[in-house]
Amino acid sequence: MNDDFEVKKSQIPGAGKGLFTNKDIKKGERIIEYLGEIITGAECNRRAAADKFGYIFEVTKNKFIDAYQTPEALARYANDAKGLTKVKGINNNCCYEVWKSRGWILAEKNIKAGSEILVSYGAEYWRDIRYNIKLEKEKAERAKKQKAKK
Repeated sequence: MNDDFEVKKSQIPGAGKGLFTNKDIKKGERIIEYLGEIITGAECNRRAAADKFGYIFEVTKNKFIDAYQTPEALARYANDAKGLTKVKGINNNCCYEVWKSRGWILAEKNIKAGSEILVSYGAEYWRDIRYNIKLEKEKAERAKKQKAKK
């Protein structure tokens, strides 16, 4: 187990668990490796279609790290402060980096012990999430209308 980090309730509403540091981190430091199962792009797409994904790190166009089945892989708990719910004064302090064909979280600022590790997932990720939420709402509305007709 890594004593430098702990997983606890995120300070971002609705985000679930978050990754927190127990030590000061310097800007530019590679702080934690993104670990999990190495899969291909085709396998990534298959898992996405089966809704068995959510902790994917893209190393290359055909190499992904999937931490879905590895809850002990702590880097998967890093949240994005610019997600669906933004909190004033809470900003991302890290970014993802590929280094030597491996996934890492890199500090973009000095981070104090006790702080949450926050990293951008990218605009495409949040666009897809918003689209999926919209589809789920439309599906629920259709089901509600069908139920009302009966």
